[in-house]
Amino acid sequence: MLDVSTPSFLVDRAIVVRNCEGMRAKARASGVAFRPHVKTHKTVEIGRLQHGGTLGPITVSTLAEAEYFARDGFRDITYAVPIATTRDKIERAATLASRIDRLSVLIDSEPALRALEAYSASHGVTFDVFLKVDCGYHRAGVDPESPDSVRLALAIARSEALRFQGLLTHAGHSYHARDVEEIRRVAAEEVGSLTRFRALLASEGLEDALRSIGSTPTTSVVERFDECDEVRPGNYVFFDAMQATIGSCALSDVAVSVLTTVVGSYPERGAIIVDAGALALSKDAGPDHVDPQFGYGVVCDLDLQPLPMRIVALSQEHGKIAAQTHVPVGTRLRIIPNHSCLTAAMYDVFQIVDRGRVMDRWKPVRGW
Repeated sequence: MLDVSTPSFLVDRAIVVRNCEGMRAKARASGVAFRPHVKTHKTVEIGRLQHGGTLGPITVSTLAEAEYFARDGFRDITYAVPIATTRDKIERAATLASRIDRLSVLIDSEPALRALEAYSASHGVTFDVFLKVDCGYHRAGVDPESPDSVRLALAIARSEALRFQGLLTHAGHSYHARDVEEIRRVAAEEVGSLTRFRALLASEGLEDALRSIGSTPTTSVVERFDECDEVRPGNYVFFDAMQATIGSCALSDVAVSVLTTVVGSYPERGAIIVDAGALALSKDAGPDHVDPQFGYGVVCDLDLQPLPMRIVALSQEHGKIAAQTHVPVGTRLRIIPNHSCLTAAMYDVFQIVDRGRVMDRWKPVRGW
């Protein structure tokens, strides 16, 4: 029974295991390195499940995540956000790198390169570095077609302060796709951009730069990982309403939901209020590029059967749901979140569900 207080973040362990095994098996069959992202769940328990119950290479989005997973024995970590050039961030990275086998950081500018070199010169450390490449998302990364990007890659590879790990990209624009075929086109852009850039580097004498790709949509829809050397998906462990809507997965592949209680019922105006608001669900609009009226998650019954209801508004602790049938106060519902990464980050504990019963509680790391 789901006898926990609401709102609660429920994680179906069996689905997580299935999702983890599927992606790991695809990477193994493709002959590529597997470095899954842990930012979606931020728990050591799922970090181990991503590698079949053992320790393995991982990707993180914060230094707090890196430090937390390192304390649990993870020894090979990529910090996949361009590192801030402030002394505190560089010093934290250097300290952690000295405690594990490898901490790789990202840069995409000459000032970042110079900041790492300056710290290395005064502290005698060497940094493992990926060059972040923009494959079309236009959030961060260098232009793979630009001569300036080639020069920066060569400068990293030739620097005595750095060990060049290769090229890293993230096809975040795959989340804006409308269907599987559009995701496949983005996947081709993702790997193609790195392959073309690597060829430019090879013509300058820099051979065999590792190509690291990410993005759950692109890694989920391709049958095999080609033209890359490493994959870093993260959201796939949970999936969410966004992924199901654009075609990355089926709704039955989503491993998480928010348990909530109806605290107000107003049949005269076709609305109910639940105790899951913006701080329980996040205000991510989800696949509104596919359906502008999608709402803030998929409303389901306790068996996760979707109901003819829509979450139309969120305030801090209130969720307003349009409902054409009377729903009594005290009724419990489950909401499949639009974006599981942001929703999970709202909770300091996950309720782990097995065959409809809460069987454990896992705590994610918080902070930066």
